[in-house]
Amino acid sequence: MTREVIGRGFLAEYLRQHLPPHVSVTILAAGVSDTSETSPERFRREATMVSKTALRCREGGRLLVFLSSAATGLYGREGEGREDSRVTPVSPYGQHKLAMERLVANSGAHWLTLRLSHVVGPRQNPAQLFPSLVRQVRSGTVMVHRGARRDLMDVRHFATVLDRLLALGVRDRTVNVASGVAFPVDEIVTALEAGIGRSANRTFLDVPPENLRISNQRMRALVPEVAEFGFGPRYLDSLVSRYVGRRVGTVGSPPHGHGDWGYV
Repeated sequence: MTREVIGRGFLAEYLRQHLPPHVSVTILAAGVSDTSETSPERFRREATMVSKTALRCREGGRLLVFLSSAATGLYGREGEGREDSRVTPVSPYGQHKLAMERLVANSGAHWLTLRLSHVVGPRQNPAQLFPSLVRQVRSGTVMVHRGARRDLMDVRHFATVLDRLLALGVRDRTVNVASGVAFPVDEIVTALEAGIGRSANRTFLDVPPENLRISNQRMRALVPEVAEFGFGPRYLDSLVSRYVGRRVGTVGSPPHGHGDWGYV
């Protein structure tokens, strides 16, 4: 049995289509993904799935790749989020993800935990950040969480990082997968307006200020290729240019000649 991807969401489907095969690897890309989730039942279901998958990987000698989160719920709203620092989650979601990471690490299976920032790509769930904001801008009114910031990562770059980590045989480690730049949500909306070609009326909801910077030093050290990804102030514009078009429509198959252009 070669590479196995568990899950039916955006990331799982992308990895099935684009990640090269790796022998004896199980990628767990399923479970709770809503950072505002508080349901004990949903958390229990994921814990059961993670436990069973880890047991199967241990018995089969397979590497378990667990996709976790680098969200503020895990790392907090301020400072630098580092893999080797003491983590004190500030939300039920963050507490749950940290518990799942510990379950994986203590399972007896070899493991690789990736703490992901906000991944952007084609055919995302409409409730996720980019497609949600795109839909709101096109409707003419957008809700901006004033004080919030988001670190964004192109799904292509995430898949490249994962592929390289697997090829290098990295295991029993936690790695942040993030651009290292957190854009204010208001700035993200402005970039989307430019990409779509229309302005929207903004309503504001004040949230606790976020100044978290997700460290990507470990990722950069393990995968030097990320130096070519273009991380920095212009990275947001590159995501908008690739995934957001000016025509009105819904998320679906990209039009002919536009590759993975997913929000047209």
